[in-house]
Amino acid sequence: MKIAVFSTKVYDREFLKSDKHEFVFFKEELSEEMAQRTQGFEGVCIFVNDQANANVLKKLKENGIKVILLRCAGYNNVDLKEAKNLGIKVYSVPRYSPAAVAEFAVGLMLTLNRHIHKAYNRVRDNNFALDGLMGFDMEGKTVGVVGTGGIGAIVVRIMAAFGCKILAYDVYKNEKLQKEQPDMKYVELDEIWKQCHVISLHAPLTKETEHMINDDAVSKMKDGVLIVNTSRGPLVDTKAIIKGLKSKKIGAVGLDVYENESSLFYSDHSKDIPQDDLLSRLISFPNVIVTGHQAFFTKEALTNIAKSTNDNIDNFLAGKDDGELTKNNKSNL
Repeated sequence: MKIAVFSTKVYDREFLKSDKHEFVFFKEELSEEMAQRTQGFEGVCIFVNDQANANVLKKLKENGIKVILLRCAGYNNVDLKEAKNLGIKVYSVPRYSPAAVAEFAVGLMLTLNRHIHKAYNRVRDNNFALDGLMGFDMEGKTVGVVGTGGIGAIVVRIMAAFGCKILAYDVYKNEKLQKEQPDMKYVELDEIWKQCHVISLHAPLTKETEHMINDDAVSKMKDGVLIVNTSRGPLVDTKAIIKGLKSKKIGAVGLDVYENESSLFYSDHSKDIPQDDLLSRLISFPNVIVTGHQAFFTKEALTNIAKSTNDNIDNFLAGKDDGELTKNNKSNL
């Protein structure tokens, strides 16, 4: 099978290989313009910032595309309803490495709390003063985990091992996790906002979750709350976060994702004049860490993504539903 792979970097070419299928790599993101270059292909393979809206899907269908293969778990960038109407199958990689993202989220929590990023820069200037570097013990603090799927469940386990009290929210409760962590308590979102010292987001992006952290949510939070988002950027209203930081309602923020990241992330813009005033304002705060959507980026994750993508191609050719979003996620259509 011949597959057009979009948004590719050097590491994609290194890991995504097959003896049975032909991958043709494009550095550009999938868009209406790039969709015109899919003639002669049977499938496309896309990443988080590629767009597969209705117009793109129609062009892909015209060019004979039969399947879309996501190299990620999230699928908010694909119009699943239109894909189903057009008869295009869509497959994702739901569990490439939950540990990679969960561990990164906890790393952001610890770095922000103990000001490790500041200490690193100080010592390089031979400044060993401790002023301004005081944090707090994680043990005994209340941590809110929003989304308890594969990634969120690992965050719960890690934070429980730190001796934290865990409050969780999910539309679908993880019964296995509940049995494993009997002290974890499922609550409504308002209780997460009101009670937690640390909040970590691991929810998919839907109409219901978009801007779940907004002005109203921030107003309910504990003073000095630490917020981490390694899921999808639009879960957080950036303007609300900035207001919370300025008022000191929010004590620290760690973002591996950003709601306007599509034109920025995964590329080097170090020589460009910044055009995103919102992001420039955000990263100017000393108690904010923004990383470029790298939480997934481990050898294990890339290996699993490549394997799962090849498995999805085989499942498609064999007519199997395993991993097919247009079949298994009817509630999202």
